[in-house]
Amino acid sequence: MAFDAGKFLKTPDLESFDNLKKEELVLLAKQLKLVFKVSMRKQIIKNLVIDKLVDAEILGEEALELKVENVDAFKLKQLELEHELRLKELEMKERLEMDKQEKEKEDEFKLKQDELNKTAELKLRERRFLAVTELGLAPGISLLRFTLLLGK
Repeated sequence: MAFDAGKFLKTPDLESFDNLKKEELVLLAKQLKLVFKVSMRKQIIKNLVIDKLVDAEILGEEALELKVENVDAFKLKQLELEHELRLKELEMKERLEMDKQEKEKEDEFKLKQDELNKTAELKLRERRFLAVTELGLAPGISLLRFTLLLGK
């Protein structure tokens, strides 16, 4: 059911007013010929409408309790920004931790690779030494000649 500002002004209800959405408050503000911008925050528009409705005695003084001062809106925005900042800090901390773990894994992999390379080098030297001693080859034999001799 679409909101009818004219109908609301004929039979105002404080509870239903408090539950109005921004679009409905905008319609009501236009009906009351208030000076405002649609880009304003809902609470600011609501405060303007409350003031007008109370001044025109459409709503009673109790409606003023629904007003939220701009300081509260400012505090709310500040809290939202602080919360956003905390979330971003946590996200950054998490990302840094993941990067750290990734680097640790890479370092561990490189260490294992280096170990395997050293082991392979030692085995090759051992085979070379054995070939030199068993076959009576010269100690300065090149790796290429050694590999060719082993292949035979």
